[in-house]
Amino acid sequence: MRILLSNDDGYFAPGLEILARTLAEIADITVVAPERDRSGASNSLTLDRPLSLRRAANGFFYVNGTPTDCVHLAVTGMLDDLPDMVVSGINLGANMGDDTIYSGTVAAATEGYLLGVPALAISLASRAGEHFGTAARVAKQLVERFQQGQFGEPALLNVNVPDIPYEQIKGLRVTRLGRRHRAEPVIKQQTPRNETVYWVGAAGAAQDAGEGTDFHAVASHYTSLTPLQVDLTHAAQIASLQRWLAA
Repeated sequence: MRILLSNDDGYFAPGLEILARTLAEIADITVVAPERDRSGASNSLTLDRPLSLRRAANGFFYVNGTPTDCVHLAVTGMLDDLPDMVVSGINLGANMGDDTIYSGTVAAATEGYLLGVPALAISLASRAGEHFGTAARVAKQLVERFQQGQFGEPALLNVNVPDIPYEQIKGLRVTRLGRRHRAEPVIKQQTPRNETVYWVGAAGAAQDAGEGTDFHAVASHYTSLTPLQVDLTHAAQIASLQRWLAA
């Protein structure tokens, strides 16, 4: 099995290193990741300049672009054969609910999916980053399930793992995305040159976090497994929009 690994925290991130080491036990691994932290890059592609591909001392390849650039470049121009799977992560921090819209981790997996490759986005649901090994073991288990056979449909799976010892994980739960409250306001500051700058505020707390959501699963010490889709069409509003135009 051939796996393409990427992330949004950069090729030097500890989560990527342990994920590569763990999955190398069961598959041939190629790592193509951003040269620096590109968290929040979402699905952006670099179209205003050429990209460079370099190899680090540890064998990982890195690109001066976004997570989406990395997977697109690898699949469409670098690799001789299509990978059997794209795995993105292990992200430092959760990617649940509204986070998935902004996440570079999810975006890297999405690009693989759009290019016809089953894809997993793996996140450790804590900023402490104490148990990357737990998330790596979960990722390995999921990849092994894919090796045994896919479940019959194209797969883009968003996986969030509690930041606890592996033995304390209660299992897997298939979930839907929850929702967050409105984000905190931007933070206004003055620079030493008396210029006004703004920092993007923190994400809002969980609002829709009831049973069945990714938030609830992780809080209950389960790994959350959410199937994602790319079609943004609001199908339920098509008829309403047609009536509005006809009025």
